[in-house]
Amino acid sequence: MRRREIIVFVGAVVCVATTGSFVVRAQQAAMPVIGFLNVASPELFATRVAAFFRGLSEFGYVEGRNVSIEYRWANGDYAQLPALASDLARRQVNVIAATGGIPSAIAAKEATPTIPVVFVAGSDPVKFGLIANLNRPGGNVTGLTALTSELVPKRLELVHTLTTSATSIALLVNPNNPISRSLIHDVQAEARRLNLQLHVLEAGAEQELDTAFSTLANLRTGALVIGTDGFFDSQSAKLGAMAARLSMPTIYQTREFAAAGGLLSYGASLADAYRLAGVYVGSILKGEKPGDLPVQQSTKVDFTINLKTAKALGLTIPPTLLARADEVIE
Repeated sequence: MRRREIIVFVGAVVCVATTGSFVVRAQQAAMPVIGFLNVASPELFATRVAAFFRGLSEFGYVEGRNVSIEYRWANGDYAQLPALASDLARRQVNVIAATGGIPSAIAAKEATPTIPVVFVAGSDPVKFGLIANLNRPGGNVTGLTALTSELVPKRLELVHTLTTSATSIALLVNPNNPISRSLIHDVQAEARRLNLQLHVLEAGAEQELDTAFSTLANLRTGALVIGTDGFFDSQSAKLGAMAARLSMPTIYQTREFAAAGGLLSYGASLADAYRLAGVYVGSILKGEKPGDLPVQQSTKVDFTINLKTAKALGLTIPPTLLARADEVIE
């Protein structure tokens, strides 16, 4: 091969290789990116993330194949959420899935006025300024609400059916969560209806949980109701173990709590809510505008009873209550 032919051949090979690398990079760049923002930690959210994937798959999206996901976990620290949300906005993700409640949703909305945001929250999104209207949210934010904070008074009623001789009950809330004030108000109203005295305990960090349960040990309360909160979700196993150590009849929202030794769990099916969030994210990636998607409500509720814990506490679960349970742990 002559020298001139060699030069032309090498040049052609370089051109093809360079063009090929540009094509690969262009294909990679074309892959949409989802920002996944959550107040808790990934270890305890595997089932919910899997449900989110199921929702995405309804629109043909599979992580690593045709969509990429940037995860940001606050590990129970609400103060980290604004910085995590801002980081996702700087990276110009295609959509932010602000899961884990109102604080995550607020952080995402404040971080960007343009990137679509899909929230999973347990309180009224209009009340907290996330959207203007449930049917036509407008702007860049929409999402799902689950029956969470609304169910806390019901938790009080359920645990009271097993501790009817008790005259006082404690409520644990996270003061860093903006829903805590309204939650206390609602539970206080239910306590008055049941002629119960309510003791409010606060904890927004692990050390504060230890302090709250030390205080609880010195109170003459018949039971404990744990308020809805993303930080408490991340601590459900610890909360269950601490309640068991105090032999305190306790109710929370997640099944993980009852599995860890808590007496009862009663709350929204968060797996269902996360699946619906995946559906909304998928529809937005396909071209839907978030402002045109009405806020949906996941109404499925899960009720779990730990029968082993009930026996250890000397409590008899009425057959009518057992019949209502979605799961009985023996």
